[in-house]
Amino acid sequence: MTKISIQMDPIQDIDILSDTTFDIAIEALKRGHELFYYEPKNLSYLHGSLVAEGQPIIELKREINNHVKLGNKEKRKLINEDVVLMRQDPPFDMGYITYTHLLESIHPNTLVVNNPYEVRNAPEKLYVNQFKEFMPETIITRNIDDIKNFKKDFKKIIIKPLYGNGGKQIFYLDQDSKNLISLLEMFFENSNEPIIVQKYLPEVESGDCRIILIDGEIGGAINRVPQKGEIRSNLHVGGKAIKKKLNSKELLICEALKNSLKTKGLVLVGIDIIGGYLTEINVTSPTCVQEISKIENINLSSQIWNAIENKI
Repeated sequence: MTKISIQMDPIQDIDILSDTTFDIAIEALKRGHELFYYEPKNLSYLHGSLVAEGQPIIELKREINNHVKLGNKEKRKLINEDVVLMRQDPPFDMGYITYTHLLESIHPNTLVVNNPYEVRNAPEKLYVNQFKEFMPETIITRNIDDIKNFKKDFKKIIIKPLYGNGGKQIFYLDQDSKNLISLLEMFFENSNEPIIVQKYLPEVESGDCRIILIDGEIGGAINRVPQKGEIRSNLHVGGKAIKKKLNSKELLICEALKNSLKTKGLVLVGIDIIGGYLTEINVTSPTCVQEISKIENINLSSQIWNAIENKI
């Protein structure tokens, strides 16, 4: 029996209708794997060993408010597990980075998905810059004059935090907007990090393509269409998932990423493409597996486990 530990946010609070980790875990139980769940705060380095305090997952059901049955609390040395799934949500802060360092101490003897070393070195809005030929016009900076000049050049821009997630704190400014300096003050007073500024892509109104790549190969895709009057297409802020047939440019981008993802051990990745431009490579806790599986009538979680089992 394969022993799987899942490092994730509180399992009692997840939305079972959309949560990717929940879907992956159900598939693992179907395959006869033994599951152990713990929260990142309960991961410790003790006396030379990486130890997690958590609970065995006895049962998972697609039943709202009654979706999980857990066993008694216990501590496990993660070096004795076969696989650890690192599935907690960002923000990608120093806590997140610390967990990658800790998990790196057991990988690959215990297979960590995704490879924690590469997760640490591939934040979604930075790793994407290795493929700049597919990106929209972008700057990453704290220099206010550079941002003002960028806005002057492109008129309509998007401003967002470099290590944000889930569509939070994303702002659209057009040539008539007078809030640029106020927004920059807000960002820079709350963080020492640079921000990312991109040319606005009007194609986002028709949708943001999310593609799931499994060990570098295309698993499936959807188009996420924002609500009217909204620029964010994230599903949890009201975006609508619809069927998506990948075009030649989107297939080209996937092919260009494949070898890099496979080499880095980034088994489960979600990429975002708007109007033929690659905007993000999500490696921390990619989502949309349930939505894609439902719309395409496939089982993406099964594909994910096929890839993981081939690596054990």
